[in-house]
Amino acid sequence: MDVPLVTVCKLMNKRLSASLAVGVFAALGSAVSKAEAALLVGNSDSNSIIVFDDTNGTFEGNFTTPGAGGLRAPDDLTIGPDGNVYVSSGGDSGLNLFDASYPQDSAVLRYSPTGQFLGVAASGGGLIRPYGNAFGPDGNLYVSSFRTNQILRYDGTTGAFLGVFASDNNHGLGSLNGLNGPNGLLFAPDGSLYVATEGTANDAKGNLTFAYASQVLRYSPAQVAGSAPTTTPSVFVDQPDITKLPESPGYVSFLGLALAPDRQSIYVSDFAAGIRQYDFSGDLLKFISTNYTGTLPSSNAIGSLTFGSGDHRDDLYAIGFDTTKNNIGSILAYANGQGSADAFSGEAFTSSSLDRPIGIVATAAGVPEPSTVAGLLLGLGGLGAARLRQRRSRVNL
Repeated sequence: MDVPLVTVCKLMNKRLSASLAVGVFAALGSAVSKAEAALLVGNSDSNSIIVFDDTNGTFEGNFTTPGAGGLRAPDDLTIGPDGNVYVSSGGDSGLNLFDASYPQDSAVLRYSPTGQFLGVAASGGGLIRPYGNAFGPDGNLYVSSFRTNQILRYDGTTGAFLGVFASDNNHGLGSLNGLNGPNGLLFAPDGSLYVATEGTANDAKGNLTFAYASQVLRYSPAQVAGSAPTTTPSVFVDQPDITKLPESPGYVSFLGLALAPDRQSIYVSDFAAGIRQYDFSGDLLKFISTNYTGTLPSSNAIGSLTFGSGDHRDDLYAIGFDTTKNNIGSILAYANGQGSADAFSGEAFTSSSLDRPIGIVATAAGVPEPSTVAGLLLGLGGLGAARLRQRRSRVNL
């Protein structure tokens, strides 16, 4: 059976107040229409991608069959220039690299807008545990190889490996202000590449360590174009002072990146707590609380973030999960990308269908109808949109 579906128990915005009745009526009628705009969310613990209709606040089922095409521990999700969905999959974040059982399935998988598996978009070339993926101005696919501290480049059409774009210049052992644990990737309007790093590296025995600062790095347009070496990126955002972050459980771990709708700033998610907005000079514009569990320090982790599509293109969405409640996930919504720095002020859509979610992306294309109405009926009542009242890294896969 597909991942159980759930519907909204409580909505935190008046524009969504009627959606429950609509969702139940559609279920009983054995037909749920396709969403014209939706969010796709990757569940790292159930090898699945879930569809969330951001127009009415309901979960619409599986985007694709769980595990389709070898989908395992999905991470970053990207809509490619061809309209297809690209998903970082496989590998293992925490396992010793020298362990004989280390999985060899690291890849970026390609799916159609309706969830059909279209093949492997990128693999090989030393890719180990892919996180961020993004298409560059050259049309090629850039992928963060988290465990080797590299960004690898692949032909955007054929998937052929084109080489190492950048690395920590130390064989994965890390370097000061270097590419240490690369995560989210974002190409800015000027052609620069921004990279969120978690500050991780391998030790000589193949174990994952946390020896460096979590930062956002920048590769210049010249470096992206290949006319300047990528050995020395600039530090766009250094690690914030942890003592001034009351929500944080004692660390910072930059993860996702999103370009603001006006293309004048960048939003950065912190796995530990919070979302930060920076202008292209690297100045902090605002901090947004993501502490929807209301605990200090926060007991919820934060994954990627995205702006919506269609009528919600100015709304900011992030994905999170409660580490004290079996990693049950929530979608966080902030109207017009705004939120309080002092306490969570967005909307939280919580669902048992979200199983340690990490990746999230908005799509304006139609998405498939739910596979079974039975799954929806079984899940009725499992979703709560109320605000619910860790170790340093997101690693457990």
